[in-house]
Amino acid sequence: MMKITRIELYKMDLPLDIPCKTSVGVIDSTENVLVKIYTDSNIFGLGEASPFSQITGDTQGSNLAVGQKLAKLVLNKNPLEIEDRMKEINRFIAGEPSIRSAFDMALYDILGKAANLPVYALLGGSNRTLVTDCTIGMQDTIEETVTRAEELVRQGFNELKFKTGRPGAIDVEYIKAVREAVGPDILMKIDSNQGWNVAHTISNAIALEPYHLRYLEQPIPVWDFQGFREIRSKIKTPLCADESVFNDKDAFKLCAAGAVDFLNIKLGKAGGIHMGLKINAIAESYGAKCMIGCFSETRLGLTAAAHLVLARPNIIFLDLDSALFTGADPIINGMQYGEKERRFIKVPDLPGLGVDIKEEDINSWKKYVIE
Repeated sequence: MMKITRIELYKMDLPLDIPCKTSVGVIDSTENVLVKIYTDSNIFGLGEASPFSQITGDTQGSNLAVGQKLAKLVLNKNPLEIEDRMKEINRFIAGEPSIRSAFDMALYDILGKAANLPVYALLGGSNRTLVTDCTIGMQDTIEETVTRAEELVRQGFNELKFKTGRPGAIDVEYIKAVREAVGPDILMKIDSNQGWNVAHTISNAIALEPYHLRYLEQPIPVWDFQGFREIRSKIKTPLCADESVFNDKDAFKLCAAGAVDFLNIKLGKAGGIHMGLKINAIAESYGAKCMIGCFSETRLGLTAAAHLVLARPNIIFLDLDSALFTGADPIINGMQYGEKERRFIKVPDLPGLGVDIKEEDINSWKKYVIE
Protein backbone atom coordinates (compact mmCIF):
# COMPACT_ATOMS: atom_id res chain seq x y z
CA MET A 1 0.00 0.00 0.00
CA MET A 2 1.38 3.40 -0.97
CA LYS A 3 1.73 5.90 1.88
CA ILE A 4 2.07 9.67 2.11
CA THR A 5 5.38 10.35 3.85
CA ARG A 6 5.86 14.11 3.62
CA ILE A 7 3.97 17.21 2.50
CA GLU A 8 5.44 20.60 1.60
CA LEU A 9 3.49 23.85 1.30
CA TYR A 10 4.97 26.87 -0.46
CA LYS A 11 4.00 30.55 -0.62
CA MET A 12 3.67 30.99 -4.36
CA ASP A 13 3.86 34.75 -4.99
CA LEU A 14 4.11 35.86 -8.61
CA PRO A 15 3.78 39.23 -10.35
CA LEU A 16 0.59 39.92 -12.31
CA ASP A 17 1.13 42.01 -15.41
CA ILE A 18 -2.52 42.74 -16.16
CA PRO A 19 -4.89 43.24 -13.17
CA CYS A 20 -8.50 42.17 -13.65
CA LYS A 21 -11.21 44.43 -12.20
CA THR A 22 -14.62 42.91 -11.46
CA SER A 23 -17.72 44.11 -9.66
CA VAL A 24 -16.67 42.16 -6.53
CA GLY A 25 -13.00 43.16 -6.43
CA VAL A 26 -9.72 43.47 -8.28
CA ILE A 27 -7.28 40.62 -8.92
CA ASP A 28 -3.96 42.49 -8.98
CA SER A 29 -1.52 39.92 -7.61
CA THR A 30 -0.94 36.18 -7.55
CA GLU A 31 -0.72 34.96 -3.95
CA ASN A 32 -1.15 31.22 -4.32
CA VAL A 33 -0.10 28.10 -2.41
CA LEU A 34 1.78 25.13 -3.87
CA VAL A 35 1.16 21.70 -2.34
CA LYS A 36 3.70 18.93 -2.91
CA ILE A 37 2.82 15.48 -1.57
CA TYR A 38 5.58 12.84 -1.33
CA THR A 39 5.03 9.08 -1.07
CA ASP A 40 7.07 6.04 -0.14
CA SER A 41 6.96 4.91 -3.80
CA ASN A 42 9.25 7.64 -5.15
CA ILE A 43 6.21 9.44 -6.59
CA PHE A 44 5.12 12.97 -5.70
CA GLY A 45 2.05 14.99 -6.61
CA LEU A 46 1.58 18.72 -7.15
CA GLY A 47 -1.43 20.96 -6.59
CA GLU A 48 -2.12 24.68 -6.52
CA ALA A 49 -4.46 26.86 -4.46
CA SER A 50 -5.48 30.23 -5.88
CA PRO A 51 -7.76 31.91 -3.31
CA PHE A 52 -9.96 34.90 -4.14
CA SER A 53 -11.44 35.95 -0.80
CA GLN A 54 -14.42 37.87 -2.19
CA ILE A 55 -15.69 34.65 -3.76
CA THR A 56 -14.02 31.69 -2.07
CA GLY A 57 -13.80 33.23 1.40
CA ASP A 58 -10.18 32.24 1.88
CA THR A 59 -6.72 33.78 1.52
CA GLN A 60 -3.15 32.63 1.06
CA GLY A 61 -2.65 32.91 4.82
CA SER A 62 -5.71 30.86 5.71
CA ASN A 63 -4.82 28.30 3.02
CA LEU A 64 -1.36 27.84 4.54
CA ALA A 65 -2.77 27.45 8.05
CA VAL A 66 -5.47 24.98 7.03
CA GLY A 67 -3.12 23.23 4.62
CA GLN A 68 -0.82 22.26 7.48
CA LYS A 69 -3.76 20.71 9.32
CA LEU A 70 -4.91 18.84 6.20
CA ALA A 71 -1.37 17.55 5.74
CA LYS A 72 -1.40 16.04 9.22
CA LEU A 73 -4.82 14.56 8.47
CA VAL A 74 -3.65 12.59 5.41
CA LEU A 75 -0.06 11.86 6.45
CA ASN A 76 0.80 8.12 6.42
CA LYS A 77 -2.39 7.31 4.49
CA ASN A 78 -2.84 5.92 0.99
CA PRO A 79 -2.97 8.74 -1.60
CA LEU A 80 -4.53 6.45 -4.22
CA GLU A 81 -7.74 6.24 -2.16
CA ILE A 82 -8.95 9.62 -3.39
CA GLU A 83 -12.58 9.07 -2.42
CA ASP A 84 -11.57 8.42 1.19
CA ARG A 85 -8.96 11.18 1.35
CA MET A 86 -11.31 13.83 -0.06
CA LYS A 87 -14.11 12.70 2.24
CA GLU A 88 -11.77 13.20 5.20
CA ILE A 89 -10.64 16.59 3.91
CA ASN A 90 -14.15 17.83 3.16
CA ARG A 91 -15.42 16.68 6.56
CA PHE A 92 -12.55 18.41 8.31
CA ILE A 93 -13.46 21.88 7.05
CA ALA A 94 -16.47 23.24 5.18
CA GLY A 95 -14.70 26.30 3.78
CA GLU A 96 -11.21 26.84 2.32
CA PRO A 97 -12.05 25.35 -1.10
CA SER A 98 -8.81 26.60 -2.67
CA ILE A 99 -6.47 24.55 -0.47
CA ARG A 100 -8.80 21.55 -0.63
CA SER A 101 -8.52 21.80 -4.40
CA ALA A 102 -4.71 21.85 -4.21
CA PHE A 103 -4.66 18.61 -2.19
CA ASP A 104 -7.15 17.07 -4.63
CA MET A 105 -4.95 17.96 -7.64
CA ALA A 106 -1.88 16.49 -5.97
CA LEU A 107 -3.71 13.24 -5.22
CA TYR A 108 -4.86 12.88 -8.82
CA ASP A 109 -1.33 13.67 -9.97
CA ILE A 110 -0.02 10.80 -7.83
CA LEU A 111 -2.74 8.43 -9.04
CA GLY A 112 -1.98 9.19 -12.68
CA LYS A 113 1.75 8.71 -12.16
CA ALA A 114 1.16 5.41 -10.33
CA ALA A 115 -0.99 4.20 -13.24
CA ASN A 116 1.45 5.70 -15.79
CA LEU A 117 -1.48 7.55 -17.38
CA PRO A 118 -2.37 11.21 -17.87
CA VAL A 119 -5.19 12.21 -15.51
CA TYR A 120 -7.60 12.75 -18.41
CA ALA A 121 -6.99 9.16 -19.62
CA LEU A 122 -7.32 7.84 -16.08
CA LEU A 123 -10.80 9.41 -16.05
CA GLY A 124 -11.72 7.87 -19.42
CA GLY A 125 -11.12 10.89 -21.62
CA SER A 126 -9.14 11.50 -24.80
CA ASN A 127 -6.67 14.19 -25.81
CA ARG A 128 -7.59 16.96 -28.22
CA THR A 129 -6.82 20.60 -28.80
CA LEU A 130 -8.89 22.85 -26.52
CA VAL A 131 -9.97 26.46 -27.10
CA THR A 132 -10.18 29.08 -24.37
CA ASP A 133 -11.64 32.54 -24.34
CA CYS A 134 -9.83 35.52 -22.83
CA THR A 135 -11.34 37.81 -20.20
CA ILE A 136 -11.31 41.59 -20.25
CA GLY A 137 -11.79 43.23 -16.85
CA MET A 138 -13.86 46.34 -16.19
CA GLN A 139 -11.87 49.04 -17.96
CA ASP A 140 -12.30 52.71 -17.08
CA THR A 141 -13.46 53.70 -20.56
CA ILE A 142 -15.14 52.21 -23.59
CA GLU A 143 -12.08 53.12 -25.66
CA GLU A 144 -9.78 51.09 -23.38
CA THR A 145 -12.13 48.11 -23.62
CA VAL A 146 -12.26 48.26 -27.41
CA THR A 147 -8.47 48.58 -27.64
CA ARG A 148 -7.96 45.55 -25.42
CA ALA A 149 -10.52 43.51 -27.38
CA GLU A 150 -8.84 44.35 -30.70
CA GLU A 151 -5.46 43.39 -29.24
CA LEU A 152 -6.74 39.98 -28.13
CA VAL A 153 -8.31 39.32 -31.51
CA ARG A 154 -4.90 40.02 -33.08
CA GLN A 155 -3.43 37.44 -30.67
CA GLY A 156 -5.76 34.81 -32.13
CA PHE A 157 -8.68 34.83 -29.68
CA ASN A 158 -12.06 34.37 -31.33
CA GLU A 159 -14.01 34.34 -28.05
CA LEU A 160 -13.96 37.16 -25.49
CA LYS A 161 -15.52 37.48 -22.04
CA PHE A 162 -16.20 40.89 -20.55
CA LYS A 163 -16.52 41.76 -16.87
CA THR A 164 -19.67 43.82 -16.44
CA GLY A 165 -21.92 44.84 -13.55
CA ARG A 166 -21.90 48.62 -13.88
CA PRO A 167 -24.98 50.68 -12.90
CA GLY A 168 -27.88 51.23 -15.29
CA ALA A 169 -27.32 50.50 -18.97
CA ILE A 170 -23.65 51.54 -19.06
CA ASP A 171 -22.48 48.02 -19.92
CA VAL A 172 -24.71 47.95 -22.98
CA GLU A 173 -22.71 50.81 -24.48
CA TYR A 174 -19.44 48.97 -23.81
CA ILE A 175 -20.64 45.78 -25.48
CA LYS A 176 -22.15 47.67 -28.41
CA ALA A 177 -18.83 49.45 -29.07
CA VAL A 178 -16.83 46.22 -28.92
CA ARG A 179 -19.21 44.38 -31.24
CA GLU A 180 -18.98 47.20 -33.78
CA ALA A 181 -15.17 47.11 -33.53
CA VAL A 182 -14.52 43.35 -33.76
CA GLY A 183 -17.36 42.39 -36.08
CA PRO A 184 -20.00 39.63 -35.99
CA ASP A 185 -17.71 36.57 -36.02
CA ILE A 186 -16.05 37.05 -32.62
CA LEU A 187 -17.93 35.16 -29.91
CA MET A 188 -18.75 37.30 -26.88
CA LYS A 189 -20.12 36.70 -23.38
CA ILE A 190 -20.38 38.74 -20.20
CA ASP A 191 -19.87 38.09 -16.50
CA SER A 192 -21.48 40.56 -14.09
CA ASN A 193 -20.18 38.90 -10.88
CA GLN A 194 -23.44 39.58 -9.01
CA GLY A 195 -23.43 43.26 -10.00
CA TRP A 196 -27.08 43.47 -11.06
CA ASN A 197 -30.50 42.64 -9.62
CA VAL A 198 -33.28 40.75 -11.40
CA ALA A 199 -34.96 43.73 -13.06
CA HIS A 200 -31.61 45.21 -14.10
CA THR A 201 -30.54 41.91 -15.64
CA ILE A 202 -33.76 41.50 -17.63
CA SER A 203 -33.65 45.03 -19.05
CA ASN A 204 -29.95 44.81 -19.93
CA ALA A 205 -30.30 41.33 -21.42
CA ILE A 206 -33.05 42.54 -23.74
CA ALA A 207 -30.98 45.58 -24.72
CA LEU A 208 -27.98 43.33 -25.43
CA GLU A 209 -29.83 40.92 -27.72
CA PRO A 210 -28.67 42.62 -30.95
CA TYR A 211 -25.06 41.83 -30.01
CA HIS A 212 -25.60 38.06 -29.84
CA LEU A 213 -23.96 37.08 -26.54
CA ARG A 214 -23.32 33.40 -25.87
CA TYR A 215 -24.51 33.78 -22.28
CA LEU A 216 -24.85 36.02 -19.23
CA GLU A 217 -22.78 34.80 -16.29
CA GLN A 218 -23.76 35.31 -12.63
CA PRO A 219 -25.67 38.60 -13.07
CA ILE A 220 -27.32 38.47 -9.62
CA PRO A 221 -26.36 37.59 -6.01
CA VAL A 222 -25.34 34.03 -5.21
CA TRP A 223 -28.35 33.23 -3.06
CA ASP A 224 -31.06 34.29 -5.52
CA PHE A 225 -31.90 30.98 -7.22
CA GLN A 226 -35.49 32.11 -7.73
CA GLY A 227 -34.19 35.25 -9.40
CA PHE A 228 -32.21 33.14 -11.86
CA ARG A 229 -35.37 31.24 -12.72
CA GLU A 230 -37.36 34.42 -13.26
CA ILE A 231 -34.67 35.94 -15.47
CA ARG A 232 -34.38 32.75 -17.53
CA SER A 233 -38.12 32.78 -18.23
CA LYS A 234 -38.01 36.33 -19.62
CA ILE A 235 -34.84 36.57 -21.74
CA LYS A 236 -33.49 34.81 -24.82
CA THR A 237 -29.79 34.78 -23.91
CA PRO A 238 -28.69 31.69 -21.92
CA LEU A 239 -27.78 32.05 -18.24
CA CYS A 240 -24.66 30.69 -16.53
CA ALA A 241 -24.19 30.33 -12.76
CA ASP A 242 -20.72 30.76 -11.27
CA GLU A 243 -20.54 31.98 -7.67
CA SER A 244 -23.88 30.27 -7.01
CA VAL A 245 -22.42 26.80 -7.61
CA PHE A 246 -19.65 25.59 -5.32
CA ASN A 247 -20.59 21.93 -5.05
CA ASP A 248 -22.88 19.15 -6.22
CA LYS A 249 -25.70 20.26 -3.90
CA ASP A 250 -25.71 23.73 -5.47
CA ALA A 251 -25.67 22.18 -8.93
CA PHE A 252 -28.64 19.98 -8.08
CA LYS A 253 -30.72 22.87 -6.70
CA LEU A 254 -30.03 25.11 -9.70
CA CYS A 255 -30.70 22.42 -12.29
CA ALA A 256 -33.75 20.99 -10.54
CA ALA A 257 -35.27 24.48 -10.38
CA GLY A 258 -34.68 25.02 -14.09
CA ALA A 259 -32.81 28.18 -13.12
CA VAL A 260 -29.82 28.16 -15.49
CA ASP A 261 -28.52 26.83 -18.79
CA PHE A 262 -24.85 26.43 -17.84
CA LEU A 263 -22.78 25.85 -14.71
CA ASN A 264 -19.28 27.26 -14.23
CA ILE A 265 -16.94 24.79 -12.55
CA LYS A 266 -13.83 26.30 -11.00
CA LEU A 267 -11.57 23.80 -9.26
CA GLY A 268 -10.60 26.40 -6.66
CA LYS A 269 -14.27 26.97 -5.89
CA ALA A 270 -15.42 23.35 -6.06
CA GLY A 271 -12.52 21.94 -4.05
CA GLY A 272 -10.93 20.07 -6.94
CA ILE A 273 -11.41 17.52 -9.70
CA HIS A 274 -13.30 15.11 -7.42
CA MET A 275 -16.15 17.60 -6.90
CA GLY A 276 -15.88 18.96 -10.43
CA LEU A 277 -16.77 15.50 -11.75
CA LYS A 278 -19.88 15.44 -9.56
CA ILE A 279 -21.03 18.92 -10.63
CA ASN A 280 -20.66 18.01 -14.28
CA ALA A 281 -22.52 14.72 -13.83
CA ILE A 282 -25.50 16.50 -12.28
CA ALA A 283 -25.53 19.16 -15.00
CA GLU A 284 -25.34 16.52 -17.72
CA SER A 285 -28.19 14.54 -16.19
CA TYR A 286 -30.39 17.65 -16.54
CA GLY A 287 -29.22 18.37 -20.08
CA ALA A 288 -27.15 21.37 -18.98
CA LYS A 289 -23.67 22.11 -20.25
CA CYS A 290 -20.73 23.29 -18.17
CA MET A 291 -17.89 25.75 -18.50
CA ILE A 292 -14.65 25.76 -16.58
CA GLY A 293 -13.10 28.93 -15.23
CA CYS A 294 -10.15 30.09 -13.16
CA PHE A 295 -8.95 32.66 -10.64
CA SER A 296 -5.20 33.46 -10.79
CA GLU A 297 -3.76 30.00 -11.26
CA THR A 298 -0.47 29.33 -12.98
CA ARG A 299 -0.30 26.67 -15.67
CA LEU A 300 -0.24 24.09 -12.85
CA GLY A 301 -3.81 24.73 -11.72
CA LEU A 302 -4.95 25.36 -15.29
CA THR A 303 -3.49 22.03 -16.41
CA ALA A 304 -5.57 20.22 -13.79
CA ALA A 305 -8.66 22.01 -15.11
CA ALA A 306 -7.76 21.11 -18.70
CA HIS A 307 -7.50 17.43 -17.76
CA LEU A 308 -11.06 17.59 -16.40
CA VAL A 309 -12.26 19.15 -19.68
CA LEU A 310 -10.55 16.41 -21.70
CA ALA A 311 -12.23 13.78 -19.54
CA ARG A 312 -15.72 15.28 -19.74
CA PRO A 313 -16.84 16.65 -23.16
CA ASN A 314 -19.98 18.10 -21.52
CA ILE A 315 -17.68 20.95 -20.40
CA ILE A 316 -17.86 23.02 -23.57
CA PHE A 317 -16.78 26.55 -22.54
CA LEU A 318 -13.26 27.30 -21.32
CA ASP A 319 -12.02 30.39 -19.50
CA LEU A 320 -8.47 29.24 -18.71
CA ASP A 321 -6.53 32.40 -19.41
CA SER A 322 -5.02 33.42 -16.06
CA ALA A 323 -1.47 32.25 -16.89
CA LEU A 324 -1.41 34.75 -19.75
CA PHE A 325 -1.48 37.61 -17.24
CA THR A 326 1.42 36.60 -14.97
CA GLY A 327 4.85 38.12 -15.50
CA ALA A 328 6.71 34.93 -14.60
CA ASP A 329 6.09 31.27 -15.43
CA PRO A 330 7.51 28.78 -12.89
CA ILE A 331 5.94 25.74 -14.59
CA ILE A 332 7.69 23.01 -16.56
CA ASN A 333 5.60 21.08 -19.11
CA GLY A 334 1.85 21.18 -18.44
CA MET A 335 -0.69 22.78 -20.76
CA GLN A 336 0.63 25.12 -23.42
CA TYR A 337 -1.02 28.00 -25.26
CA GLY A 338 -0.62 28.22 -29.01
CA GLU A 339 2.36 30.32 -30.08
CA LYS A 340 0.59 32.19 -32.87
CA GLU A 341 -3.05 31.76 -31.88
CA ARG A 342 -3.13 31.96 -28.10
CA ARG A 343 -6.65 30.57 -27.78
CA PHE A 344 -5.48 27.01 -28.41
CA ILE A 345 -4.53 24.81 -25.44
CA LYS A 346 -2.69 21.52 -25.71
CA VAL A 347 -2.07 19.11 -22.81
CA PRO A 348 0.97 16.79 -23.02
CA ASP A 349 0.60 13.01 -22.80
CA LEU A 350 2.61 12.66 -19.61
CA PRO A 351 1.66 10.64 -16.51
CA GLY A 352 -0.42 12.42 -13.89
CA LEU A 353 -0.92 16.12 -14.50
CA GLY A 354 2.33 16.22 -16.46
CA VAL A 355 3.64 19.28 -14.58
CA ASP A 356 6.74 20.17 -12.60
CA ILE A 357 8.16 23.35 -11.01
CA LYS A 358 11.38 25.11 -11.99
CA GLU A 359 13.99 24.48 -9.31
CA GLU A 360 15.07 28.12 -9.08
CA ASP A 361 11.49 29.19 -8.39
CA ILE A 362 10.53 26.58 -5.82
CA ASN A 363 13.80 27.17 -3.94
CA SER A 364 12.97 30.87 -3.66
CA TRP A 365 9.53 30.38 -2.06
CA LYS A 366 8.90 30.14 1.67
CA LYS A 367 8.38 26.47 2.60
CA TYR A 368 6.37 24.68 5.30
CA VAL A 369 7.16 21.00 5.88
CA ILE A 370 4.85 18.41 7.49
CA GLU A 371 6.21 14.90 8.06
